[in-house]
Amino acid sequence: MGEAANKQKFANPFRPGAGHMPPYLAGRETETREFARLLEQQIILQNLILTGLRGLGKTVLLETFKPMAIRSGWLWAGTDLSESTSITESNLAIRLLTDLAVVTSSIVVGTEERNRIGFRPDTERTRTTLDYGFLARLFDATPGLVADKLKAVLETVWSCLQQIGKRGIVFAYDEAQNLADHASRDQYPLSLLLDVFQSIQRKNIPFMLALTGLPTLFPKLVEARTYSERMFHVIFLNPLSEKETTEAIQKPVADHKCPVQIHDASIKTIWSITHGYPYFVQYVCREAFDLWIQNMDNGQPPTSIPADALVRKLDTDFFSGRWAKATDRQRELLGVIAQLPNCDAEFTVQDVAEHPANQALTRPFSSSHINQILAALSEAGLVYKNRHGKYSFAVPLLGPFIRRQSGS
Repeated sequence: MGEAANKQKFANPFRPGAGHMPPYLAGRETETREFARLLEQQIILQNLILTGLRGLGKTVLLETFKPMAIRSGWLWAGTDLSESTSITESNLAIRLLTDLAVVTSSIVVGTEERNRIGFRPDTERTRTTLDYGFLARLFDATPGLVADKLKAVLETVWSCLQQIGKRGIVFAYDEAQNLADHASRDQYPLSLLLDVFQSIQRKNIPFMLALTGLPTLFPKLVEARTYSERMFHVIFLNPLSEKETTEAIQKPVADHKCPVQIHDASIKTIWSITHGYPYFVQYVCREAFDLWIQNMDNGQPPTSIPADALVRKLDTDFFSGRWAKATDRQRELLGVIAQLPNCDAEFTVQDVAEHPANQALTRPFSSSHINQILAALSEAGLVYKNRHGKYSFAVPLLGPFIRRQSGS
């Protein structure tokens, strides 16, 4: 439980926002070592995919990789990938050129003498840099398809970077599951990205992709280009262990000289609610600390963590909006899935069809109907299908939430 150490004003250090850097990044040492190994490649044989469910800290971890790369002599370009980026091949090209120009615009590639305007006959020298205007002009002047134009730009940029001793560029893109090809419109931006980087990497140009996204990302890449399976090293983020969760709770408290000491029982309660999902850890800790500090300001001693109240608030703030996307019949199927012993891992259509909870329904789901509903739930972002034909919940801890709705 918590004890008051003093009544100084305390700024709550916990940050449960989307992509917000936590006060202490617990765990992830293995993933950091794997990325460090990728940075040591002289020839890019593997690019990075960082994947996992929402709330696991993919965006945060990618941000911690950036200073690692810069310290190792790499440039770092990138941003979030929106759906609009993937509408056309030209949109993707503009995205790449824009992000590239941010890190190359200070690199001088030549000078030009121009006559001054006025009475004096002397000239002035102007510098030509790898800014967006230069890259765009080179792109437009190169004959061929969009892929040919991008390759020419990237090859030119690398010839300049070699002269100033840079090791290469990491092109880092978050929310990369938004990338897609559109055969009906003859637009293939996802395939374009893969083709361009595979081509320049075969020429020993050290430009590396670092993509983060939901678990649908890697199957989508392989579907677009089968060689993607050999092109990427996939890191699948898992929840923190109980030990790592404890560190994520205790370290910020110690570092910020918090006036509340967290007892083991409170840590156990937080673990039982969050199961190590970093977003949930930040969320529950922030709510609990706000309550404790409020009590202290009112002259009351800190109380035990109100687990039931926090779970209800988490249900409202995090799960309810997603649950609202499902129809009544879809919710009925989700209720069956939530009864599976493996619902928080992977499950098959057969698992759902044969489970006693399905057989006990007035209208049991047939295998074909389960397939249809799971496809709709995938579109709604509640489940996803992996490459082996098995399904998983796309939302962390969705199973316990569904069971709470039915009172089971």
